[in-house]
Amino acid sequence: MENRLKNKNTNNPDLWTAIGHLHKVIAAGGIDPKLLTLVHLRASQINGCSACVYASVTGGKKAGETDERLHNVVAWREAPFYTDAERAALALAEAATRLQDGAEGVTDEIWEGVNAHFTEEQIGAINLEIALTNFFNRINRTIKEPAGQTWG
Repeated sequence: MENRLKNKNTNNPDLWTAIGHLHKVIAAGGIDPKLLTLVHLRASQINGCSACVYASVTGGKKAGETDERLHNVVAWREAPFYTDAERAALALAEAATRLQDGAEGVTDEIWEGVNAHFTEEQIGAINLEIALTNFFNRINRTIKEPAGQTWG
């Protein structure tokens, strides 16, 4: 797959500044970066964004995440490697990401599960991570960003 944008330097620097600010807000939310990686990975798997799946795995390994957990996030419901809090965040990521599928969305049960494990500030950070991941997934799928590229 070849990227449809030949000259990435034409991107507006204000966009990258804004995205940097969003990343700072997410980081300030008090969520373990490894959990954010799992959330990013799961949403990217659902959306079929190979560039973001690659980035999630690479970033997860740098953050100390295990291969076992990274490889099994696709089957997190059946895999024994995740805490109840991680499962709640992954359920939220799936429900919020699958909105376009006509799925039910974030049910009260999913929301209660997240509320049982995280503060409102933490939930805000997780929710923003999900939204930002979906944002990048859609851009990368549109421009055919290949896996293995570096950004920034």
